[in-house]
Amino acid sequence: MSVWNSFKEYLFDTARIGDQLDTTAAEQNIRRNIYFRGPNVWILAFSIIIASVGLNINSTAVIIGAMLISPLMGPIVGVGLGLGINDTSLIGNAIRNLLIMVGISLLASCIYFLLSPLQLANPTELEARTSPSIYDVLIALFGGFAGILELARKEKGTVISGVAIATALMPPLCTAGYGLAHLNGHFFFGALGLFSINAIFITLATYMTTKYFHFRTVTYEDENVGKRKHAIITAAVLLVIIPSIWSAVKMIQNNNFVVASEEFISSDRVYGKSYIYDYSISKGRPNMLTLYLTGEPLKSDVKLEIVEKAGSFGIPSDKLTIVDKGISSGKDAVNPVVLGIYDRLERQLQQKDSIIISLQQQLNKAQAASPGNEPAADSLKSD
Repeated sequence: MSVWNSFKEYLFDTARIGDQLDTTAAEQNIRRNIYFRGPNVWILAFSIIIASVGLNINSTAVIIGAMLISPLMGPIVGVGLGLGINDTSLIGNAIRNLLIMVGISLLASCIYFLLSPLQLANPTELEARTSPSIYDVLIALFGGFAGILELARKEKGTVISGVAIATALMPPLCTAGYGLAHLNGHFFFGALGLFSINAIFITLATYMTTKYFHFRTVTYEDENVGKRKHAIITAAVLLVIIPSIWSAVKMIQNNNFVVASEEFISSDRVYGKSYIYDYSISKGRPNMLTLYLTGEPLKSDVKLEIVEKAGSFGIPSDKLTIVDKGISSGKDAVNPVVLGIYDRLERQLQQKDSIIISLQQQLNKAQAASPGNEPAADSLKSD
């Protein structure tokens, strides 16, 4: 037992961080970094251009460089600190500066993409910033924890640089600017959604950390003013937490639906003499899996088989759409691509039947060569 106690004491001593934090210095540092003036103006401008160029040329290295120098995290952490220490003036200043930074980022990136002569055929880096997932929530939350701890600890390191890369605040804003420049709602709203998720969960992590480590709380001489400020802060915290939980739950549901759909598709594409040649998964309101089949027109029992199998993967019938592109007698009017898929399916089925017949013949010969055995019935023949 003494060994176990010693081990626990060692673990607690190793993980203890309270005596290595300077919350007063952290608060002063955060307050200084929320303001959008002087060097921060130019740094933001440079990071916008760098991020936009990186997205425009699909360069991950350039995008990382923009994330490293972007000052966007300053006011976001400031909002979280203000919520944690009941300082409404700090919250107001941080939000105001954040909105100015966001507006300038959107405007600058929009102008860049309007003027840029380079048009990407496959904008993978831009597309990657349009679909927030539960992983983005986790990255932003734990990145926020790491960021506020780095700001608060006495011996500074390089954690803030890593947090800036992980949480990726600048690229989504530049992607939204791309969507604005091209009037593309998919890029604009998807990227703003990712930025909002990152900002909200960094704020939430900062709030929780300041509460846990008992940062200095702002007090008010007038008790009524203090109660009113506390009520405002409580309402603001709830406005941050409740949508965050709802967003995380929806993302988990969407992610699970996508995983289940892809597992269902990959399990089997052939049903009867029909073949799933394409599919689409729409996430959101509501989740929906659409299957595109070709081959012989689907019979009711085959449709029922598909629905039941999808249900076994957790995909209910109301979230499954089957589009039957069955080949009828009028093959001349059929799209050549679809007809080619149908012909390939027919060849595969014929090859399967030939293999089964060949194996049956070999089995019959083997049984005939064995004394006392009769040839097997055609039990393996295909329907």
